[in-house]
Amino acid sequence: MRLCENLKSGLVASLAWSCLAIAGGVDTDLQPYPVAQDGFTRMVFRVPAVDDESRRKIEIMAGKILSVDCNRTSFGGSLERRVAEGWGYPYFVLEKIGGPRSTMMACPPGHENSDEFVTVVSDGFLQRYNSKLPMVVYVPQGFEVRYRVWAVQDDIGRAGPE
Repeated sequence: MRLCENLKSGLVASLAWSCLAIAGGVDTDLQPYPVAQDGFTRMVFRVPAVDDESRRKIEIMAGKILSVDCNRTSFGGSLERRVAEGWGYPYFVLEKIGGPRSTMMACPPGHENSDEFVTVVSDGFLQRYNSKLPMVVYVPQGFEVRYRVWAVQDDIGRAGPE
C-alpha cells in the first residue's frame, strides 16, 4: 500500500515537472546545475553544433566594464572546474578575484580614460568546445561573462633542430 502511494506521488511530481518544462517554466538543460550562491550570478551560454568539435576551443572571458587609462588593466583569479553532482556535467566557478591591477605607466599628454571590458587573467579559461551542454559559469555579482571560439587552422608549422 505504501509503495503504491510513493509511486503515485513520484509519478505526479514527475508529471508536474514535465508540464512546467514543456510550458517553458523550467529550463530543463539547467536542472543539473546548482543555483547561484549569495553574492554570485550564474551565467550561461550555448554554442552551436559544428562538424568537428575537437578542432575548436572556448575561451571564457570573465570581467567587468571599468574606466581605464592607457595602461594594461586586468583582474587576477582562477576559474575552477567543478562537476554537477549525480550528473557528471562540468561547470565553472570564479571565486577569488584580485585587483584590478595595472601596469601603472605614464599616459601620453591629453589621454582620456575610456570604459573597457577588463578581464580576469589566469589559467583555466580555455575549455573544450561542447555543443551538447550549456556552458555554466558562476561569477561574483557585478562581473559578466563573454566568450570567444578558437578554431584550428589547417596549416601546421614544423620545428627544426638547432
